[in-house]
Amino acid sequence: MNKNISIKICNPNEKEALEIIEQLSINLFSRFGSDGKNSFTDWKNDDLKFVFVVAKINNKIVGCGAIRPIDENTGEIKRMYATLPRKGIGQTILNFLESKAKDIGYSNLILETRVKNNEAIQFYKNKGYEVIPNYGKYIDRPEAICLGKSLT
Repeated sequence: MNKNISIKICNPNEKEALEIIEQLSINLFSRFGSDGKNSFTDWKNDDLKFVFVVAKINNKIVGCGAIRPIDENTGEIKRMYATLPRKGIGQTILNFLESKAKDIGYSNLILETRVKNNEAIQFYKNKGYEVIPNYGKYIDRPEAICLGKSLT
């Protein structure tokens, strides 16, 4: 893990956050034909169960991630992204989000990624996430794979 990575909670509508979210959207569109923006439209800045973070190295944003509520006990990981692969950025973001999720009171985290996104699937499996039935809008979407982890 890179000790120079810092995590900052921020509003995803702040300028610095918008820039990394746009980078993520461009990356997703080029790889999978969808930018994922529609999955992030119900954000509520005044609800403490919604958490958006940016990761920085030397004051430069190098990643982002978020949690939003699914129900009282379950949070959903969204918008996970690191600009530099294999530098510990994703792990640092996920560790922070998991810790924050526990503080909020979530006992489970779930997420969706694309079946084609083998790197992400392996990353989450290595962090203790297991394949779960597709949920919500991902039901009956064969291009989606959902994973979950108990925080208890």
